[in-house]
Amino acid sequence: MKIKEILKVSCWPVIGASLCCLSPLVLVLLGLSTVSFASSLADTFYGDYKWVFRGGGLLLLVVSMIFYFRRQKGICTIDEAKKRRQEIINSALIFLIVGIVGYIFFLYIVVHYAGVLLGIWADYSY
Repeated sequence: MKIKEILKVSCWPVIGASLCCLSPLVLVLLGLSTVSFASSLADTFYGDYKWVFRGGGLLLLVVSMIFYFRRQKGICTIDEAKKRRQEIINSALIFLIVGIVGYIFFLYIVVHYAGVLLGIWADYSY
């Protein structure tokens, strides 16, 4: 399994799970909202609905793994999945670990500092 394949499978789920804080940034960058509205929207999304976004990201990861195994690996039947179950389990664990690490990096580093740069939320790391 190549790194390109791993990133290809786990890229969209990471972005989908990070939409709780990424969508207010996009609204401000496109000029569709004010900074104060985006800040309150980010507080609402991350405070009340963060588990909905994380669950959606996990669902996107499962769907992208299904597409990967069916199209790239040619595993379309239950018998084929039984024969190659060790490969499926190992790949699924790798995708899950990369997705979790990618989510933590993207949300808590990239999106956070982009929001601080735009002035949506304050940086309290004195």
